[in-house]
Amino acid sequence: MNDKEIVLTKEGLEKMERELDDLKSVHRRQVNDRIRQAKEFGDLSENAEYEDAKQEQAFIEGRIMKLESMIRNARLIDETDYAADEVHLGATVKVKDVKSSSIHEFWIVGSAEADPVNQRVSNESPLGRALIGHKKGETVDVATPRGIVKYKIETIRRGTPSKKAAKKAS
Repeated sequence: MNDKEIVLTKEGLEKMERELDDLKSVHRRQVNDRIRQAKEFGDLSENAEYEDAKQEQAFIEGRIMKLESMIRNARLIDETDYAADEVHLGATVKVKDVKSSSIHEFWIVGSAEADPVNQRVSNESPLGRALIGHKKGETVDVATPRGIVKYKIETIRRGTPSKKAAKKAS
């Protein structure tokens, strides 16, 4: 498997470890039970239950391998490696759209944890790349499908987005 370094927050690593444990201890057992039950139906060549269970087993085993590789190659974000007054991996950034004056809050994370719906923006995304290294008060240009959007950096802080911002996005 690909041994590319995976940049994760502590929270992201813990989430992956929980998913891996769940796949190994619960889902793997469930799919094995389904395969065993499907075999009892007889002829496997025309057994849709058996084929479905085997496909699910392949998916689960593939996901287990992928998670194990990602965890093995994980590098935790250490915020002490970054200047506190500039946007970095692990920082939460509040920005203001210069044109519309709308305020947005993003948590800059590695690509494995990106989830824009929940304000988790990858450092490799156009927005993440544009913000990294900039300071409070600076304006950055972000190339989007609808054109260039200008954001002014309002605040930079360590850690996850505020609970209020997370609820607003839900």
